[in-house]
Amino acid sequence: MEFGTLFFIATALVGLYMAWNIGANDVANSMASAVGARAITLGQAVVIAGLLDFIGAVFVGSHVTHTVTRGIVDPGAVGSSQMVVLGAFSILLAASGWVFLATWKGFPVSTTHSIVGALIGFGLVAGNASAIRWGKLGEVVASWVTSPILSGFLAFFLFKSIEKLFLRGKRENLRRLSPYLVGGTFLIIFLSLFLKTPLGKNLGLTSWERVFLSLLGASLAGVGGWFWVSRYLRWGEGRTVEDVFRNLQIMTSCYVAFAQGANDVANAVGPIATVRSLIINGGIGEEVKIPFWLLAFGGGGIALGILTWGYRVIKTVGSQITDLTNTRGFAIDFSTATIVLLCSKLGLPVSTTHACVGAVVGVGLGRGLEAIDLRVVKRIVISWVVTVPLAAILAMGFYGLLTRIML
Repeated sequence: MEFGTLFFIATALVGLYMAWNIGANDVANSMASAVGARAITLGQAVVIAGLLDFIGAVFVGSHVTHTVTRGIVDPGAVGSSQMVVLGAFSILLAASGWVFLATWKGFPVSTTHSIVGALIGFGLVAGNASAIRWGKLGEVVASWVTSPILSGFLAFFLFKSIEKLFLRGKRENLRRLSPYLVGGTFLIIFLSLFLKTPLGKNLGLTSWERVFLSLLGASLAGVGGWFWVSRYLRWGEGRTVEDVFRNLQIMTSCYVAFAQGANDVANAVGPIATVRSLIINGGIGEEVKIPFWLLAFGGGGIALGILTWGYRVIKTVGSQITDLTNTRGFAIDFSTATIVLLCSKLGLPVSTTHACVGAVVGVGLGRGLEAIDLRVVKRIVISWVVTVPLAAILAMGFYGLLTRIML
C-alpha cells in the first residue's frame, strides 16, 4: 500500500477518534446546566445532544478548513508534503490523547486549544520557533482569561436580575416581560446561527440580511412568547417561574448542541481533508474543502462520543461546581451563547468550554462564594493551563517518532 493511502486511512481513523473525544468532552457545554438543573435527564441529554450535534456538523458544518495553520503555523516553514501528512496525523493523535485523558478525569477542556497546542508542537519540530505566529498564540492565551470572566460577569448579573424581577418579584412580571425574555433568547439564537456558524454563508445572505432576519424572528418569537407564558401560567396555577425557565433552558441547550456540531467538526476532519487534498492534488493551498461525506463521518464520531462517554464531563460541570436550578441554568446557557457570539464577531478567539464554566461560576457567585466548590474550579483551571503545552509536547513526540520510522 502506498504511503499516501496508508496515512489517509490512519489519519481518518485517528480523526474519528478525535471526533469521539470532542463529543465526549464538549457535550457539557450544551447539556451540563440542563442536567444539573434537572430540566432533562442525563439519558435524554446525551441522546438529544448526539442528534443535534450530528445534524449541525453535517448540514451546517464548515465545508472549508484552513490548512496546517489556523493562523498558528506558517505553512511555508513546514517543508515537504510528506511532512505535512505526518504532521496532520501527529496533531490529531496528540490532541485526541490529551482530550481523552481530560474526559476520563471529568475535566472540561477546549478541544480547539488542544489542536492549537498540537499545531505548535508540530511547527516547532517541522520548522522552528520562527514558524510559529506567536501573536496569534497570545490571543489564544488571552482567551483563557477573557471568555470565562466575561461570561461569568454576564451570568452573575443576569441571574441576579432574574432573581429580583421574577423569583422575588410579582408573578405578573413574568407575563409582562415575557416578550423581552423570549425575544432576547431567540435573538441570540438566530444571530448565533446566522453569524457564527457557516449557515448564513451557505444561504448566500449578507451580514445585514442575517441581522434583519434575526431581528424579525426574535420579534415574532417575543409576541408568541407573551401568548405562551400567559396561557402557561393561566392554565396551571401551580406552575412556577422555574417551570417557565425550564422550557427556555431546554431550548438554549439544544441550540448550543447544534452550534457545537457545526463549529467543532472541523477540528476532527480538517486534518483528514488536508491529507486527502495532498493525495489527490499533490499539494494544498491556504484552504481545503471538506466533502459532505467527511462532515458526516466527523459528525457521527462526535455523536458516538456524546452517547458513550458524554456523561463524565456533564457531571463535573452540571453538579460538582455549584447547585443549579432552571433559572440558573438559563442564565448560564444565555451568557455562554452571548459571549461566544460577541467575541467571535469582534475577532477574539474564545473557547465555548471556558465560557460555559465561567458562567457556571458566575451563577454560583450570585449566591455567595460558599456556594462554589473551589477545589473543582482549581482542578479545571489547571487543566486549561496545561492543555496547550502538553498537547505540543505530545505532538512533538509523535511527529519525531513517525519521522524516524517513515522518513
